[in-house]
Amino acid sequence: MAATKKTTSATPAKRQAASKPAVKKAAPKRASASRSSSSPPARKAAVSKTPSPAKKSAAKAAPAANGETHPDVPASRGVNKDGIAYTKDFDVKFLKSQKDLLLRERAELVGQADRLEDEANSLIEDGEMGDVQFDDESGEGDTMVVERERDLAISAQARQTVADIDAALERLANGTYGYSVVSGAPIPRERLEAIPWATELVEEKVGGIGRR
Repeated sequence: MAATKKTTSATPAKRQAASKPAVKKAAPKRASASRSSSSPPARKAAVSKTPSPAKKSAAKAAPAANGETHPDVPASRGVNKDGIAYTKDFDVKFLKSQKDLLLRERAELVGQADRLEDEANSLIEDGEMGDVQFDDESGEGDTMVVERERDLAISAQARQTVADIDAALERLANGTYGYSVVSGAPIPRERLEAIPWATELVEEKVGGIGRR
């Protein structure tokens, strides 16, 4: 009877001792698994918060791509086959007529400037060849100088207008034609028809309204 009690009392102790190491080894595995599963989302969140340099540069370049000369100028609605960019204030038909007008004015001014410069050069050549008498009584020399200076001044003015026309043709291509470079407001069509290379409203031109 005594032997039987010893055997039964030792058996539960051995079972308990054998089960303890298994429990201790399983605990670290569960902890490492939880750490590994939580780390990837943290890295993803950090990456998503970092802005891309390419997106930054694209956002900064967007205003320049529109070609606007003033922040209030509306974006172009499209470009037709003739390379004219139309907007909500100026339709293709009107802009096409303005382009034709600009090209005609340009051709006339270039011809005028060339002719005046040739006349001024011919006056110099005539004076050097002795065709003009330079004396105090006739005053031919003074007259020739005045005419030459006048021709050169008109020629320079014509060249400047040609430069303004070229700038207007560029604005027709990028969608900023017809808008004030001072305020961004649309210039009345009557003014554009009279001066197709105009860049300001009448009140801005005369009184300086809207200038900074």
